[in-house]
Amino acid sequence: MDSNSLILGLVQGLTEFLPVSSSGHLGLTRAIIGSEGPVLAYDLILHIATLLAVVIYFATDIFYLLAEWIYGFFNKNARSWVGWRFGWAVIAGSAITAPLGVLLKPYSEAASVNLMWLGGDFWITAILLASVRFINVREGNLKLSNGAFVGLMQGIAVMPGISRSGATIWAGMVTGLSRGEAFRFSFLLSVPAIIGAALYEGRDLGGYGAFAAALPDGWVTGAVAAFLAGMISLILLRRLVMSEKWWILSVYCMLLGTVSVIFSIMGG
Repeated sequence: MDSNSLILGLVQGLTEFLPVSSSGHLGLTRAIIGSEGPVLAYDLILHIATLLAVVIYFATDIFYLLAEWIYGFFNKNARSWVGWRFGWAVIAGSAITAPLGVLLKPYSEAASVNLMWLGGDFWITAILLASVRFINVREGNLKLSNGAFVGLMQGIAVMPGISRSGATIWAGMVTGLSRGEAFRFSFLLSVPAIIGAALYEGRDLGGYGAFAAALPDGWVTGAVAAFLAGMISLILLRRLVMSEKWWILSVYCMLLGTVSVIFSIMGG
């Protein structure tokens, strides 16, 4: 078994949902352990593993919200239900995330191997997380404007070092959502984004045979580790968000950003 595959799987799972940027951690970890194996194919596997964790964790929400959204096409009264608003907000957010993600893709790839760039993006995440304690949390209803802004932040968060969960939960709270609603919408919005990204990136791998050949040794163990660690980090993040203490992770991101910059200056 390739120990690097296991390490990267654990890093992906533990950091995918905590607001500390999994892509930034993967880039930094690869630099530290000297992993130079195929990146794209294995990263897709890790993201699919953590996507499965999201689907299982939110299975009940996904079923009922999707059912309410579909029912809204046949019953006008159902258009006042949460699922109807959720469905259109997810569509609005995804419509902004997709083109922005494609636009930023070349910069994201460049940043993933540039520790100075990673350090700056970690600091952006730190600033967002630190500002959470100053947000006047409300109990607003989810609407298209929430979805659009959260989708915008999700698109920007394709940059390694900028946490997707941190940026989107922050955006939800800034636009008036409660902590719990911002948490739920953040991860339900991630489902089409991860699926879309996997399909888009998969085009560059030359079919299933080339994809399988590009996977490193021990990729199954790494994927299982990413899934299990992802479930744990989802549970931890919800507790942090609801306890109003998740901004504490901003200190961690500041330190990580500083370490990345120092490591870059030292020629790491």
